[in-house]
Amino acid sequence: MAQDKVTAEWGELLFTDADMQERLSRPTYKELKQVIDDGAPLDLDIANEVAHAMKEWALEKGATHFTHWFQPLTGITSEKHDGFLTPRSDGSILMAFSGKELVQGEPDASSFPSGGLRATFEARGYTVWDPMSPAFIKDEVLCIPTAFISYTGEALDKKTPLLRSQNALEVQAKRVLALFGREPKRVFTTVGPEQEYFLIKEEDYKARPDLILTGRTLFGCAPAKGQELEEHYFGAIRPTVSEFMKELDDELWKLGIPAKTKHNEVAPCQHELAPVFEKGSTAVDDNLLTMEKMRLLASHHGLVCLQHEKPFEYVNGSGKHNNWSISADDKNLLEPGPDPEHNLQFLVFLACLVAAVDEHADLMRMSVASAGNDHRLGANEAPPAIVSIFLGDNLSPVVEALIHKEHADVAERELIDLGIPQLPAVLRDNTDRNRTSPFAFTGNKFEFRMCGSQQNLSDPNVVLNTAVAEQCERFCDYVAARSDEPFTQVAMRFVRHTFRDHQRIIFDGNGYSPDWEEEAIRRGLPNLKTTPDALGALMDPDNIALFEKYGVLNEAELHARYVAKSEQYAKLINIEANTMTYMARHMYLPALMSYSGELAETVATKAGLGIAGKAEKDVVEMITAGIDEVYKLTARLEELASHAASKANPTECCALCRDEVIPAMDALRSAVDAMERLCGEDWWPVPSYNQMLFYV
Repeated sequence: MAQDKVTAEWGELLFTDADMQERLSRPTYKELKQVIDDGAPLDLDIANEVAHAMKEWALEKGATHFTHWFQPLTGITSEKHDGFLTPRSDGSILMAFSGKELVQGEPDASSFPSGGLRATFEARGYTVWDPMSPAFIKDEVLCIPTAFISYTGEALDKKTPLLRSQNALEVQAKRVLALFGREPKRVFTTVGPEQEYFLIKEEDYKARPDLILTGRTLFGCAPAKGQELEEHYFGAIRPTVSEFMKELDDELWKLGIPAKTKHNEVAPCQHELAPVFEKGSTAVDDNLLTMEKMRLLASHHGLVCLQHEKPFEYVNGSGKHNNWSISADDKNLLEPGPDPEHNLQFLVFLACLVAAVDEHADLMRMSVASAGNDHRLGANEAPPAIVSIFLGDNLSPVVEALIHKEHADVAERELIDLGIPQLPAVLRDNTDRNRTSPFAFTGNKFEFRMCGSQQNLSDPNVVLNTAVAEQCERFCDYVAARSDEPFTQVAMRFVRHTFRDHQRIIFDGNGYSPDWEEEAIRRGLPNLKTTPDALGALMDPDNIALFEKYGVLNEAELHARYVAKSEQYAKLINIEANTMTYMARHMYLPALMSYSGELAETVATKAGLGIAGKAEKDVVEMITAGIDEVYKLTARLEELASHAASKANPTECCALCRDEVIPAMDALRSAVDAMERLCGEDWWPVPSYNQMLFYV
């Protein structure tokens, strides 16, 4: 039976808590749990026993190597494989793995982005075991999730600040809960990343240098049909795609990744996978593994998985919704309950969230900034670049009433009668969904919809966790300063004043409306439309103070991230520009010259026969003019890209990319795409959108 198969294979490649209990001595297991749950120091003897158990388990699963699996500032994952084997003096080998090898590794830190924290000749860095994330087996390699730090201790990765931010939030949230008489053992965030992606045929991918080198099509005129018929969303899944999805489910389930929902998305060839919620850092780990498995397994089916935010113009791009909540011993703190108006604990955490997002909207926008995501935000397929909060029909009246010291008139949940006796009545949700909102309440969690499909979700969660921790501490300080007053009265006043002071961030309307942009300006909300505009938030003194206060990132680490993100943006734009000029000179111009030359011969032949050949002549003239335009714009793009790349200052380089290089790229694309509409299909050197998006 299918259930038996899934149950038998679930987590078989994951070193689970059950595996630890089975393979470790009871004292060792108990001490390891204290390390994981309470942050107790790790003894080397404990590490040695854990390492031995991991090794024995991995060998039984067919693994021959181990690796420290980490998340450098590239945003993807990295690994260096070492064999378990150790030669003996008698010529035989021993399969060994020590606690020291488990706990600490030493990759070359100079070859990863460091934003200037490490010079090229300063190569030493350390990977450090994260016992809170379970080890797993991938491609017959035991993968050990780790943090990645420099020789002098600075965070060179995405995971370290995420773990720090989770700790900061836990400390402050426990202080809040203590005021309500609660003492949970653990407070943790939960995250559910919805992953969007495209699948195209491998043969089409290989024929497009732009897809290979940049992940998106830099050229391509609009297809005859796009997504306007709206038949792809939730439509029947192609058999080839369905087989891919089945294999993906199987592989993810073996790794203990709770992949649950899969469907066609809005754009042709676009799909989505959504997992069940997990603890914050584990969810990020699993999302990165999911993305890797998608790319690998697609090739088994003659497909390529595209995870760029905008692989194709004229149809929707791909995002990654970060569904975030906070729990205390598995009880969701963002569950409003049947009477949210009188659920004071919920209101306090909601108020803290609203204030956190409002005060640090610039950091929220920065956390999702990338060259790829700039193509989505504000393009009527994703939320605008203006950060706002949607609370919905159930909570907005509560907030409004609290601000004005009134009673909220909240509609009861009602049944929807479909008028067909055989169909059951439907219970209406407390709130609708607003797909135009960047940060929307969806029942018992917030959905941060601005994230890009290919990004590491550590960045937005670091910002969110730290910002909420700050507001939780503010609540505790507010209460402590009024200890002579009744707690309920003080807490309700805090909630009311916080909603009043941060009401500007709450917007339940249409985020795509031009009126909203004007209204947001009047409210004083930042509108950081591009990555260069957004990255400056990392260097704002108030933001530096925030991260330093909670021990998440220091000024040097923040500056390093600013430099690394700026360099990545500029390098990506430069690669795109170089790819465009290469394709224009080596593919499009030769094809257009060949086609126009053949047409010109036809015109000359017909003229010799006394035939006008007006159509052919007109096309030759238009293509010849287009060739001249493409040639001119190619040279112009080469010049501007070279000028921008020559700038050593990352801020200046990014500004030139935004203001000069990208407009030049757009102009060249427009000229080439106009020629695609005229050129014969047999002469066009790359697969068209019609071909790539609508395969059988």
